Formats: sequence, C-alpha cells, structure tokens
Amino acid sequence: MQAWGLTDLGCVRKQNQDAYRIKRYSQESYLCIVCDGMGGAKAGNIASALALDIFVDEVDRHHRPGMTAQEMAACLQQAATLANSTVYEQSQQIADFAGMGTTLVAAYLNGTQTVVANVGDSRCYLLNRNGAQCVTTDHSLVQLMVQRGQLTMEQAKSYPGKNFITRAVGTESKVQCDLFHLSLQKGDNLLLCSDGLSNLLDDQEILFEVVHGVNKELCCQRLLDIAKERGAPDNVTSILVVV
Repeated sequence: MQAWGLTDLGCVRKQNQDAYRIKRYSQESYLCIVCDGMGGAKAGNIASALALDIFVDEVDRHHRPGMTAQEMAACLQQAATLANSTVYEQSQQIADFAGMGTTLVAAYLNGTQTVVANVGDSRCYLLNRNGAQCVTTDHSLVQLMVQRGQLTMEQAKSYPGKNFITRAVGTESKVQCDLFHLSLQKGDNLLLCSDGLSNLLDDQEILFEVVHGVNKELCCQRLLDIAKERGAPDNVTSILVVV
C-alpha cells in the first residue's frame, strides 16, 4: 500500500484554504484526510488546519493494529465530533473567525478494512479496472436538488449555487458525519479530493489518470495540471492511495 498527496493554490485564489495529511501507521495501515476551509480570507485556512490537526490527533490516540471496522468507524466519528466542537468554539470566541468551517473527507485503512468519513462536498472515489465509484455523497444544495429530482446531474454541473454546502465541520455546535465501509483488494485505488478538482474533472477523466496513467506517484500532479489547464478557480487538493 502506498499513498501520495498534493495541494495547490489553483489559478485564481490568493490563499490556499485546503489542507491534507497522510499518516502511515504501518505498511498496511494509513489515515488520509482532506479538508477544504471556508469563511473568508482570515478564517478558512484556520478552520481546515485546525480540524485536520484535531482529527488526526484523535485517531492517533485510539489507533491500534487489528481494529475492527466498527472500532474504526467509532474512532472516526469521535474524531469528527471533536474537530467540529473545536472549530465551532474558536468561531464563537474570536470575531475574525465567525462563521468559519471546513469540509472533511478521511479514509482510515487498516489491513483489508477501510472506513471513509465525510462532511461536506470533498469526495472519496474508489477506482479500479471495473470503473469509478464516488463513495461519498456531497452535502450540497445541488446534490439535494438532484436527489429531489429538481435538477439533472448535467444541470447540476453549472448550477449557480453549486458551491453552497449544507453540512460542514465547525459551523454548528454538532455535526453529522457520514461513514462508509469498504473492503479493498489489490489493484484498488482510493482518491480523496477537494471540490477544486472534482468540479473540473468528471469521473471518467479521473479514472483514466488513476488507473491507466503511468507513474502512480505523479498522478496527483497530472490531475492538478488538468485542473489548472481549465482555469482552476479554487484550491486543488488530492490524495491517492494504491492498494
């Protein structure tokens, strides 16, 4: 198992409010996390960095070899809860941080078991020679409208409210974190990314670069290059895990 990550300003933003971390516990055990902050120039980067640090520290406290999927899920849930309360408390105490928050997507891999946690619209994809599957579901206005039949997937791509998210870490006193259980096999790939990437590349383009592209260690750079060729109006962050 190997993992690589990359983050970039993109072509428009003056500050990178994305943050990511790859924590290796052993050859077969990793924690990977991507956060995409929001809340203005003074706060988005604070929210993403703070949530990431608290989340990783909490998983570190509970990690041990041989954890069951249920134990891993409980660990991620607790970490998301603590990250949320920490960011929320900071937003209430410091005027410049008012309203800040962040998305969060994390994959906790321990042997063959993997648990993915998600809040917001950063994504986790499972990619292999059978195709591309978006494991997570965006917590966004457009996704809600698609689910209600008010928009098609094609219309959603250009909808004016595309960037409005309905759930984030730190914007409320409590947060609901989605959890997904996966059993990965050799040849599988996980890609975690902020919407700065997923808004510009469709699933098949991501699949091609991840599964069919050479030099896996350069995959995140290739995805970034494509995003920047298309203008990259937002920060771009990705982590690739190869089983």
